Amino acid sequence: MEIIHLTNENFNELIKEKILVDFYANWCGPCKMIAPELERVESNIKVVKVDVDEFEDLAKQYGVMSIPTLILFNDGKEIKRNIGFIDKDRIEKFID
Repeated sequence: MEIIHLTNENFNELIKEKILVDFYANWCGPCKMIAPELERVESNIKVVKVDVDEFEDLAKQYGVMSIPTLILFNDGKEIKRNIGFIDKDRIEKFID
């Protein structure tokens, strides 16, 4: 699984394909717990990590009120969303 840390405003370009977005913050305990789980996921899907402190407008645009929030996008549209910690197996089921 390829993990991309959002560094600029290329978000709209990235979500044109099937992609998993992890809205997180560095100070968030559950976000720290989910990070290694995402790295262990066996999938060809890319993960884009969006720091809600750095990209506050993007978090507001997608209604992210709690973190971690995982949003699965395809063709620029939200397919589904998960709020809170989930483990590797549940992430893989979420993606499928």
